[in-house]
Amino acid sequence: MVKIRLRRMGQKKAPFYRVVVADERSPRDGRFIAEIGTYDPSKEPAAFSVNEEEVKKWIANGAQPTNTVARLLKQAGVTK
Repeated sequence: MVKIRLRRMGQKKAPFYRVVVADERSPRDGRFIAEIGTYDPSKEPAAFSVNEEEVKKWIANGAQPTNTVARLLKQAGVTK
């Protein structure tokens, strides 16, 4: 199954994340299909940006967001 999930980037103790579309069998920071956004929790308030068209396209094609990504998308107003 294809998942929309976070990929950890950045330095030790200073992470930021990229929102990626990846096969659920691949490792967290491993191979991915597409990069569709970013999330930086270290900023105040946390910075979240995503390509809404890409997200809707991938969800329509059957990709499932993880719990964290689903919460972020809901807060950003991309999904219900």
